[in-house]
Amino acid sequence: MVPSVPLGACLGLSAILFAIGLVGFLGRRNIILMLVSIEIMLNAVNVSFAAFSSHLQDTRGQILALFVIAVAAAEAAVGLGLVLALSRNRPGISVADLTELKY
Repeated sequence: MVPSVPLGACLGLSAILFAIGLVGFLGRRNIILMLVSIEIMLNAVNVSFAAFSSHLQDTRGQILALFVIAVAAAEAAVGLGLVLALSRNRPGISVADLTELKY
């Protein structure tokens, strides 16, 4: 039998991961690092889904985490495609330099 990790420890890990992702997203101006920070926040949500799923002895949280992983993969592919398209015309990929997407 696999030893169970306490729910509080999993939620603490999830909160720490989400805080790291949020600080990384708000503190960076590089688009690629912002995308990585979003992925860290989505993984924090997956940890909490899996923790509650394990705590409640239900598989719906794990299934929802798989859907979040699929959406995150699509988001990363589209986001990196946009970054590549924008970086061909510009020397940098800073958010402050991108004003053509506003209007």
